[in-house]
Amino acid sequence: MRETVCHVAILLLVTGIVFFTNLGSSRLWDRDEPRNAGCAAEMQARGDWVVPMFNDELRHQKPVLLYWLIMSAYSILGVNEFSARFWSAALATGTTFATYGIARRLVNSTVALYSAIALSTSLMFDVAARAATPDSLLAFCGTMAILVYVLGTFSQSANGIKLKQHGSWFPQNSFFVISMYALLGLGVLAKGPVGFLLPVAIIGLFMLIRTSPKSEPENSDSLLSTLARGFRSCLVTLHPIHLARTWWSMRPILGLAVVLLIATPWYWLVDARTEGDFTRMFFVGEHFGRATRAMESHNGGLWFYPLAILVGFFPWSIFWGPVAVGIVRRRQTRGQCEPEAKTHVGAATTLMLCWIGIQVGAFSIAQTKLPSYVTPCYPALAVLTAICLSQLASRQTHVGRAWFHAAWVGLVISGLAITIGVGFATMKYMPSQFWLTAIGLIPLVGGVLLIWLMARNQTRSIPVVFSATALLFCAGLFGFGTVSLDAEQQSHKLLRRLGVGTKVATYGVLESSWVFYAKRPLVELQVVEQDAPQWKRRVIGEREKFWQSKPQPTVAAFVKSNPDAMLITTDEHLDSIRAQLPVDYQVLQTAEYFLKNKQIVLLGRMSSDLPPVGNATAKHAPVEAHPTNRASIVPVDSSRRR
Repeated sequence: MRETVCHVAILLLVTGIVFFTNLGSSRLWDRDEPRNAGCAAEMQARGDWVVPMFNDELRHQKPVLLYWLIMSAYSILGVNEFSARFWSAALATGTTFATYGIARRLVNSTVALYSAIALSTSLMFDVAARAATPDSLLAFCGTMAILVYVLGTFSQSANGIKLKQHGSWFPQNSFFVISMYALLGLGVLAKGPVGFLLPVAIIGLFMLIRTSPKSEPENSDSLLSTLARGFRSCLVTLHPIHLARTWWSMRPILGLAVVLLIATPWYWLVDARTEGDFTRMFFVGEHFGRATRAMESHNGGLWFYPLAILVGFFPWSIFWGPVAVGIVRRRQTRGQCEPEAKTHVGAATTLMLCWIGIQVGAFSIAQTKLPSYVTPCYPALAVLTAICLSQLASRQTHVGRAWFHAAWVGLVISGLAITIGVGFATMKYMPSQFWLTAIGLIPLVGGVLLIWLMARNQTRSIPVVFSATALLFCAGLFGFGTVSLDAEQQSHKLLRRLGVGTKVATYGVLESSWVFYAKRPLVELQVVEQDAPQWKRRVIGEREKFWQSKPQPTVAAFVKSNPDAMLITTDEHLDSIRAQLPVDYQVLQTAEYFLKNKQIVLLGRMSSDLPPVGNATAKHAPVEAHPTNRASIVPVDSSRRR
């Protein structure tokens, strides 16, 4: 009991530092984060808990559960960045403890602690934990469902783990079955069918492997005989009768009923409210579309997810070599045993490999690829890594010391590369943030210390030192580094100048965060041919339904119907719209476009409630007064442009 309390305290401290430090201090990033936060704000403002809308248009990309959670945080904490991200951080904490529970039941408490620390201090999982996206929610639902499966199927014994009921690799207690499928139903509300299908496939594959008849070992160890055994094993495991029996043992009728009971009501309501448009765009456009073609240029080969995990699971991914070697050698030395007495490490390893294989395999087949798609398998990576690390600490590892030396050297090289790369980037783009190079020194110094400990054979200290290195690195990067980067963004200066109730339009450029911080829908104006990329060359007329895409009027038509409106564009588009603007339209404000070699420009009529900013003569000259419109923009040193 004392050990459990100690572990809980450690994990609360680690997750609190990594997930919650300065959680609301930086503005919303990327495209999806402000879209999700803005969608929840618009739904709350309309009092609508069914139809997700962003920028006054239907948001069909994601189901509703994340929006409901963010709306609940808004109701208590107000509409701000911390509220938008709160549930992602809280659910990531829950996933961390669920991983601890899985590893503790299948292996032991030491592996459980290191598994939870590894998960909570890996880069991509921290990104999900600190962003207003459904990735943390989906990972929580899937991991909790697998935890319920493990708790309902296995019990601990003096020799490791055993099945709760002889011969049954699926929970027989209806409470565990209903709870597991209820969590998967929430997963369907979080991200769609993948929230149900992938966890079921993971558990099903694990059951197929563990219950398949074992062939007699052969004396030959040749490559040909090994391949033959592997082929026969696959045939036996995937035999149709074995598949059918395993599927039926998972109580699919009860499971499907529970999932449908939880997920169907909202899908039915949103389908009715949008006359089938949400259903068509979500299931056909998003799911089928992303599976069959690379959308928004998010593509890649079979190498994509191994590389994404190598970066996303850093710094713990440096253990890939020792982990792989350890799995192979444990399998080679494993003795024959009865099904009820499978070694706990063997069962845990099989389940984790199924978890990773299904997740990575499914999304490798899909044509649209994003690093975040495989984040739900990070708990499995964490458990495998913790097994390897704990065996090294107890000096019971099957892996040679050279593999661990290579890992420490890899950590040193990674730290050096981060230090040099960040140093060059900050000197070129953000000289005031040069201190960020210190973050790269953390893995560098940690790697040197680990090499020293290995040389002195102090392996028991290695997990503690590595965990501290990972904690400091992630806390520095996400808790403080993101705040410093956010300070370089300038677009908020323009948005502060928007008058209350003023209608705002954009031309040739639109960031999702502008909609959130403008606190109103932004009209996208019709872009002339020479300014429009191919995917943007469209004209939308008047809409018949409230959820459909908004009209795209011309600049002249919009200004004529909204005399006091403001326009946001970039300096490169001023020439294109000059002739369509009244002579009294002026450049009210400019700001550097973050990491782009251009400026954002706010146009409008000067009024008494909008005082000049800076050099009024230069900034607020009428647009028509300058042949190129460049003189109306504050000069910017080109060497400092993003």
